[in-house]
Amino acid sequence: MPASQGNHSGRIVGFGVFELDLAAGELRKNGAKLRLQEQPFRVLALLLERTGEVVTREEMRQKVWPADTFVDFDHSLNTAVNKLRETLGDSASNPRYIETLARRGYRFIAPVQTEAPSTGRGARLTSRFASEGASAEDQDSAQLHPYLEVPIPHRGLTRGLFALTQAMYLVFYLTALLRLHAVQGIADAFWSGWRTTALVAGVMVTAGVGIPLRCYLLSAVGFDYQRLGEKFQMMFPFILALDQLWAVAPFLLVQKIGLGAAFAASAALLYVPFSERTLIRMAYVDTAAGGNHG
Repeated sequence: MPASQGNHSGRIVGFGVFELDLAAGELRKNGAKLRLQEQPFRVLALLLERTGEVVTREEMRQKVWPADTFVDFDHSLNTAVNKLRETLGDSASNPRYIETLARRGYRFIAPVQTEAPSTGRGARLTSRFASEGASAEDQDSAQLHPYLEVPIPHRGLTRGLFALTQAMYLVFYLTALLRLHAVQGIADAFWSGWRTTALVAGVMVTAGVGIPLRCYLLSAVGFDYQRLGEKFQMMFPFILALDQLWAVAPFLLVQKIGLGAAFAASAALLYVPFSERTLIRMAYVDTAAGGNHG
């Protein structure tokens, strides 16, 4: 843990490939300005002012949110820290910059350098970061997920892939319901009587349950619901059972696509629920480790 370097006198604070210009109110990466809202910027400035020290949630409330501001403080702080981490490419479960101390607050743990906003030294600081940017980013990309042992990807990528998976299942369900007569006809070619009726009923029931489930997951990841990781882990046994049932659906098309293609498609669908769980674990912090405090 780096030693405390609190109360920076400089107006430009550098860390990694980033620099925070307190006078201009800008966060830059390799000299390029990044978009950062006011509250996350003020949280970062406060953490950098107290580098290596614990900044409690109460201190943040007093210094970042004025007393006459009526907001849900816990939600606002969690949102600000999450946006800040997303901008920095940081992770609560494997932090490089901002460490969470459950029920206490946050601590900035990366080494920092400060410069006065003079033309010479400030320019040299920016230039040095620009020249070292590529190697630092390469080191950042080598950071591994603490549980999955894979490089940590951008959250937008993992959330997008998860959303596409939910959309795929929605298409499956809706197509099956719209072509229910075709499903019954295919089933009649293999079975008859109660087996066909049971298959059609199974398609209707599982699709009827799956549609609202996928809509919920799609909206939750779209709005970046911060407790989605916890909720998905609770629902995973049910999702796994549902997805395994639908994994046999390609065999209904065996007369059109052939046995080999049906087997390959079914094998891929058997893996999909596990990939969903992996994407969620990459995108959302395990609440058992990070708590509800971002």
